[in-house]
Order: sequence, then structure tokens, then C-alpha cells
Amino acid sequence: MIAHWDEVEGRVLETGPMRLTRVDLGEAIGSDRIGVALLKIQPGGRSSPVHAELAEEEIFHVLRGSGILWQDDGSGPATCEVREGDTIVHVAATEYHTLVAGDDGLDVLAFGQRVWATATSLPRAGVLRMDETVDQSTGPHPWEREAAAGELELPEPGPRPKNVVALADAPVIMEGTVQILGATGGSVRTGLNTFVQSEETKYVPHCHAAEEEIFVVLEGSGTFHAGEEQHEVRAGHAISRRPGTGVPHWFVAAAGGMTHLAYGTREPNDIVYYPESGEVLLCGVGVRLQARQG
Repeated sequence: MIAHWDEVEGRVLETGPMRLTRVDLGEAIGSDRIGVALLKIQPGGRSSPVHAELAEEEIFHVLRGSGILWQDDGSGPATCEVREGDTIVHVAATEYHTLVAGDDGLDVLAFGQRVWATATSLPRAGVLRMDETVDQSTGPHPWEREAAAGELELPEPGPRPKNVVALADAPVIMEGTVQILGATGGSVRTGLNTFVQSEETKYVPHCHAAEEEIFVVLEGSGTFHAGEEQHEVRAGHAISRRPGTGVPHWFVAAAGGMTHLAYGTREPNDIVYYPESGEVLLCGVGVRLQARQG
């Protein structure tokens, strides 16, 4: 349920231009339908081969350093600069993309869905049945093939596309405590927001029936509560909350305040329960009801 990124062993990935350490926080905190990884990209290295996810939406948040976003939405490759605080949204089956770190490296949090597409593997026949029949490759790993494709053309950085959002430009709601990052960048199936809490800020306890959430503490410290459980948290802690537990959760900031990212799915059939007020929110229709006990 909870882990600190300094205490999760990272996997070093070095194949051609792809040079990074990947820390799988989602696995460490037991998330299910969504995940998060800390990507520590070496100076000049790339985060991945050029790719587009066909079924999964991705959201990246830059923690440290600067670099280049390379993407192609079908109109040709383009680049823009990215830096600390930026959020990058890639809706499923849209632009091809990758990140290139600058001289000081680039640390990003990569949030994404875990979509289990219908597929059947036939090992003796050597094929994979999805919508189409695909031959199972016995050739080099895709990352090795990407490296063999040669240098990636990097056009001069231009204006930022709509799917890149600077923290300072994100809309602010709830009396300045919440910034809308994912939706501002065009996310559809998932969302990412920042929550800025002072010691006096009230975080309303609640639980979800259908939406899964992941939280990552960016600054400060405090406590995370899940029912009767209580955990001290500080910058670097990641927390997973699966849906349907019936256990409310909330944060309490310590002196000096605390900022965390909240990532989650958008489920039209979600129901949110607020035990303090006894209210129930039907998310799909935006209706609040008073819960009847017993």
C-alpha cells in the first residue's frame, strides 16, 4: 500500500540511446489497474523507444532536470522543451513519443493504465491471436531494434503542444489547494492533480467504489490515514488505494505543509462515500445523496 522511492530497487536499462533506471513504484505499493514508475534518465539518454500505446493512457510529471519531448501526431516529428513541474499527457493511440534528457539528466514520474487486452498465445504455432494473427518474434528485443534504427532526428524545439502543461499554467480550484494537470493536458480515461495542504487544510475522508487512486508525496511531510491505520509520509512516498475497500482515506499535513500528486481512473459508475457527512456522490450523474445507515 505504501513505499518510498528510495527504498525500492530500481532496474538499470541501457540499450543504445535508452539509458535510465526504472523504479517500479506501482508494483511496490500493490496497485492493480493503474501504475506509476520513477524514470531516472541519464544525461542525453532516452526514456524509451519511440512508441504509442494503443490501449493505455499515459501521464508523465517531471520531477527534476530538463530535456526534450519528441512526438509525432502524424504531421511529422516535433520537439519541445520540458522541465521541472511539467505534465505531459499521451492519450491512447495518438502521438508517437519519447523523452530525451538534458545535460543534467531527467527524472519523471510515469503514470499509466494497466490494460489486459484480449489475446491468445499459441506457442507451438508461434503466433499471437488478437484482432489479427501476429507472428511471434524470435528476433532481437524491440529496444535493440530501436537502437539499430540509428539516431533519432531532433528538430529544433518549438512551441509547446496542448498535451504539455506547465505547473504555473494549470487551473487552480478549491481555494488554491488543487491544480488540475491531467485534464488540462487532454487526459480522457485518467486524471492527475496536485494537492497543496497546510497544517490547517481540511482533507475530507472518503472512499471510492470503482476508481483506483495512487498518491505520490512531492514536498513536505504529514500522515496518511486509511481507516484506523496511520502512516508517516514525506517527499518520495507513494501510496495505493484500490477501489471497493469501504475504508476511507485522508491526509493530514505536518507543520510546513505538504504537496502530493493524486492520480486515478475516471469511472462513470464510481460512487464516493464521505463518512463524516454521510453523503454519497454518484459520479456518473453528479448527484449527491444522504446515506441511510442500517
